[in-house]
Amino acid sequence: MLRPRLRIPRATRLWRPAISTRRIHDVPTLKHFDPEEGVPGLLSPQGFDIAWTQYMQYIIEGLNASTAGKEFEEQDTLSILKATARDPSNASLFNYASMAHNNAFFFENLANLNLTRQRAGKGEDAGEDRIPSGLKHELVKQFSSIETLRREFLATAMGMFGPGFVWLVRNAQTQDLRILVTYLAGTPYTAGHWRRQGVDMNNQGFKSQGTVQQYIGRASAGAGADTGAKFLSQNQTAPGGIDVIPLLCLNTWEHVWLRDYGIGAGGLGGKREYIQRWWDVIDWNKVDGLANLQNPQPKT
Repeated sequence: MLRPRLRIPRATRLWRPAISTRRIHDVPTLKHFDPEEGVPGLLSPQGFDIAWTQYMQYIIEGLNASTAGKEFEEQDTLSILKATARDPSNASLFNYASMAHNNAFFFENLANLNLTRQRAGKGEDAGEDRIPSGLKHELVKQFSSIETLRREFLATAMGMFGPGFVWLVRNAQTQDLRILVTYLAGTPYTAGHWRRQGVDMNNQGFKSQGTVQQYIGRASAGAGADTGAKFLSQNQTAPGGIDVIPLLCLNTWEHVWLRDYGIGAGGLGGKREYIQRWWDVIDWNKVDGLANLQNPQPKT
């Protein structure tokens, strides 16, 4: 008896990305990392391939498709996320631009430990001493110690049930430093305050009316509503908001750490170990450059 054949497409056909004849945005080059060695001390070559190479290629493909023929196609990701944060019709475009920017920000502020160790052998500082003195003084002044800041990052990230980013930010008008959380593709930038997404809505019950109403209010204002928000300056700070400058971010999305650290069952590996190792590969010189604690900063 003959049975009808069920034709199943090959896996390579299912996952092959669409071929594009035009490409405006490209995956940034990380000159300080070799794909063959990954991120020493943090990600294996395979983990790096997923978290950076493949994921950024996926995001950039979506960004190029979303901006094709639009005014945004030749703008950088930061400009795009600022311009689309208040427009619900461009929510998908915002997500692609913001994720591309956030993920690049995360990787660009990582140090290559192999290079750091080589320099340490030539008399350069290692460990906590890698933090420039001015920045270290300000961090200790505001968080009581570097260890306290490390633990606060760890506790904040572990408390996030959903994926997102944990940021160290500076008040643009002062030297105050704070830790700020954004969920999913949320952004800390002033112009994107409508999509900051600092609350995990999965953890808010039906009784959390204040939080829900604030979320809906921001969405309405972002659409223009009765406030005329869509006609406001792109960089205008939200009512009662603070203009902040991002200095450092931790990516807590599962695709970044799951390949190398596992789910963390039984207290082994997982997100906690990933965060602890991340702390040891921060490029504090880049953080110091962004903080620019001695000079006033323009609004973001």
